[in-house]
Amino acid sequence: MNYRKLGNTGLEVSTICLGTMTWGEQNTQQEGFEQMDFALDQGVNFWDTAEIYSVPPRAETYGDTEVIIGNWFEKNKKRDKIILATKVAGPARNYLRNGENSFVGKNLEEALNDSLKRLKTDYIDLYQLHWPERNVNMFGKLGYAHKDDEDKWNKIEDVLSELQKYIKSGKIRYVGLSNETPWGVNKFLQLSKELNLPRMMSIQNPYNLLNRTYEVGLAEISIRDEIGCLAYSPLASGYLTGKYLNGNLPKGSRIERDGDFWTRYQKPNMENAVEEYYKISKKYNVNFTQMSLKFCEIQPFMTSVIIGATTMEQLKENIESVNIKLSEELIKNLNDIQKIYPNPCP
Repeated sequence: MNYRKLGNTGLEVSTICLGTMTWGEQNTQQEGFEQMDFALDQGVNFWDTAEIYSVPPRAETYGDTEVIIGNWFEKNKKRDKIILATKVAGPARNYLRNGENSFVGKNLEEALNDSLKRLKTDYIDLYQLHWPERNVNMFGKLGYAHKDDEDKWNKIEDVLSELQKYIKSGKIRYVGLSNETPWGVNKFLQLSKELNLPRMMSIQNPYNLLNRTYEVGLAEISIRDEIGCLAYSPLASGYLTGKYLNGNLPKGSRIERDGDFWTRYQKPNMENAVEEYYKISKKYNVNFTQMSLKFCEIQPFMTSVIIGATTMEQLKENIESVNIKLSEELIKNLNDIQKIYPNPCP
């Protein structure tokens, strides 16, 4: 396993992060336990979850993934072996705390304490803001459309001050962002420095061969300010494994089960781009899935690549990606396809 520092902390996290959002939906608790056992044995010490998991988010399964992780901690007594990340949801989920989702006051306190209870732990290593309170171009939107009448959102300095309370109390070690923009990241970093408030240590945003928009504005920030990317959806919901090639729709797959939720990757030129990337994997005799993951891992702005497997075969294949090499020629070929089909699935 490979390891990198989380932000400017002393924490060394595995460059493969165990994603957990299928536990409680596509995976049972027993299957989640098996994945956690195997991942830890392979040196994966970094796990990511969220209060709204499992996915697709529903009121009926809210918090189920955290419960499964907490039950594993209780059974195995290995909490100290894991660098655990979870997230507090932003606005738009009406079944959460009467829809009053914000990152300050009673809402944040309740969200954090409930996560700690479900996870059966006294502290969170990395507590992330799942998406901004303000209006931004996230979840598949490329352009930013400003709204003069947007809903009110809390000042960033107030959010940082609120998080500081829980860092001082020991409930949170470090904090991070998710689905954030360059403007947002810069403001968080600027205000934390100016006001001596907690510093954001990571940015959990989408990054894969079909969506390299992170490179446009956030990559430089990640490198210069030591706030690395935690790449979610590195396999583009499975499209970059090849299992959906030629219109194939495997039984039980995410797209077959919940296609209406995963529309981010059902875009013009997606199939063309996937076909070309697949051809490159065949040309160089490299596993398509592992090539897609390794491309993410080797980026200079990358801290960790979040994988989400529903079977043990997939999990083993994903973790093994850290051991493959991509030649300069292969990488050049991948970049050439990006020029032909630039970010078909932002």
